[in-house]
Amino acid sequence: MSAFFRIFSRDVRLAVRQGSALTMTLSFFVIAVTLFPLGVGPELSILARIGPGVLWVGALLACMLTLDRIFQADYEDGSLDQLMVGTLPVELMVLAKILAHWLTAVVPLIIITPVLAITFNMPLDSLGVMALSLLLGSPVLSLIGSVGAALTVGMRRGGVLLSLLVLPLYIPVLIFGVAAVEAAIALLPAGSHLLLLAAFSAGSLVICPIASAAALRLAVE
Repeated sequence: MSAFFRIFSRDVRLAVRQGSALTMTLSFFVIAVTLFPLGVGPELSILARIGPGVLWVGALLACMLTLDRIFQADYEDGSLDQLMVGTLPVELMVLAKILAHWLTAVVPLIIITPVLAITFNMPLDSLGVMALSLLLGSPVLSLIGSVGAALTVGMRRGGVLLSLLVLPLYIPVLIFGVAAVEAAIALLPAGSHLLLLAAFSAGSLVICPIASAAALRLAVE
């Protein structure tokens, strides 16, 4: 496990030192979300109704901006070849890089989401459910995105193909994430939706590292 944590800490340090990915992700998220109130008008009831969907879609698209960086930099400088022939199984190496991506690119979005939710006149009682739904469902974004990133790692301009591969798979998470927040706004139980989001994350945690490792082996060969 020491090799796992070394890879994880290495990717986190690189993301923090560069800073461009985090800045780009947060800037895109804030700008995309704040444009909607300007476009639909100041009607508070409309803003409260579309708020959960806008925040979830904004977080999803912001996460996609950095998916290709999970493996691309290591592939270009040859580090990926060295990591794959090391003592750590490829699946665990992939999982370490996914965890680092989620921590550096997605967790900041979760932290800032309650602040942006206030601009949509969302009830204060629903802000906790909004953050919890993102916390439970957002790992799926990095896990499924890693499969697309691994499939397109050796391609030039693979960003469009990566989007086409992962966006359809994000739809169930988006649906239940928004449904959980809407249930909380309507003072209905949101536990079933949150449990489904947790189940999606658990299932993706089992399947996606294996699929990403297989795709990386094909790319390296």
